[in-house]
Amino acid sequence: MATVLAVVGAASPAAAHSPARGPSVLALPDGFQPEGIAIGHQPYAYFGSRADGDIYRVNLRTGAGATLSQGPGTPSLGLKVDDRGRLFVAGGSGGDARVIDTRSGAVLKSYTLQTVPSFINDVTLTGGAAWYTDSTNPVLFKLPLGRHGKLPAKAVAVPLTGDIAYATGVNANGIAPTPDGKALIVVQSNTGKLFRVTYDGKATLIDLGAENVTNGDGLWLRGRTLYVVQNRLNVITKIELNRKGTAGTVVSRTGSPNFDVPTTIAEHGKRFYLPNARFTTPATPETTYTAVGVPIP
Repeated sequence: MATVLAVVGAASPAAAHSPARGPSVLALPDGFQPEGIAIGHQPYAYFGSRADGDIYRVNLRTGAGATLSQGPGTPSLGLKVDDRGRLFVAGGSGGDARVIDTRSGAVLKSYTLQTVPSFINDVTLTGGAAWYTDSTNPVLFKLPLGRHGKLPAKAVAVPLTGDIAYATGVNANGIAPTPDGKALIVVQSNTGKLFRVTYDGKATLIDLGAENVTNGDGLWLRGRTLYVVQNRLNVITKIELNRKGTAGTVVSRTGSPNFDVPTTIAEHGKRFYLPNARFTTPATPETTYTAVGVPIP
């Protein structure tokens, strides 16, 4: 099947804010340097700052936002919200993970995952656990959740084996469940490869034919459809997977004039929302940042 490149038009002033759907461009604080996004059951999106780790909450209906939780001075990257209103945070170069109460902003638990140079990049919730990638070291970190979602005392390191081979650059990045819910999907940004990873860490290359997803960042799974954000390419790539997640077909790539190196992705209503990390723009305290809502391809 041929890959189709589609472009979602920029929002006109009249279309930029629909009372029923909310604004399609969300203002984030100057200098914020967003990376991660998560959206809960309520109409709120949560954004993590790679500058200082602050968590910023935005009402998707109105666009109004405020800081929910002050960061530790190290990054907050990938984010996921569970059905108990807890925000799981990947700590980037801080080598840590945090769990935050989305009502109060309080840190419920903090975990030291690495004491060596590392980059804890993204997180997903599946298989009764929170799973974190490390883009520097070939290992996943698992927070096994107990009865009623009880947080564990410590994380478990799961070494990555099999087909994945770490190289220079950003390695394991975005992470999501497989369609059958029995394993994980991990994207390796520097090679553009996708891997099916079992819960014991064995990685098997997902067959995409001649295609790849270089600069792959955030992942989002809907049924058997996987969406991959190729950050510096400014596109969302749509891939149809088989049930086990062992093979897939790239069917489209969708861009938007409002994209400026989007990183991660979350769904609300009939839209995907993506923060613009603006990696190609010098980061200063005055640099402006936004998140963009686009129709789901």
